[in-house]
Amino acid sequence: MLHLEKINGKNVWDVLKLKPADHQKTFVAPNTVSIIEAYVAVTSGGYAFPFGIYEDTTPVGFLMVGFDAEDGWEDAPAVAHGNYSLWRLMIDEAYQGRGYGRQAVRLALDFICTKPCGDAPYCWLSYEPENETARRLYCSFGFEETGEMDGEEVIAVLDLRQFEK
Repeated sequence: MLHLEKINGKNVWDVLKLKPADHQKTFVAPNTVSIIEAYVAVTSGGYAFPFGIYEDTTPVGFLMVGFDAEDGWEDAPAVAHGNYSLWRLMIDEAYQGRGYGRQAVRLALDFICTKPCGDAPYCWLSYEPENETARRLYCSFGFEETGEMDGEEVIAVLDLRQFEK
């Protein structure tokens, strides 16, 4: 059964070995970068929740949930303030095409709905405009593009108040 495990000293090395297919490497930061970003966010007083995605005991991917915009993020989009984000999602190249991405988004949203940082109206994310697979996946959950960009990436938002009902 697919589940999330918090990144810890025992599983970090297995998660760091995971990587997307070569043609997807421009769509997502390497897991090493994501884990460093999580560390910086937390040590700066922010919030980051990095998880390994596991099928039983086998690591198949990585995801990270964030909350709010830390003080050092000067060009943060307005939606980042006071809201959750699906900061990263990556399924290892060997495990793609099995529905793990869809299940992982559901698990991330279930986690967000526990309100680990308190109540928030939205969950937002961003993706490369040419990443049609991500666009279709996120739209299927009700994420809507806002027309805004986070750097070079399209921003999409999910109203958590509608999702939880």
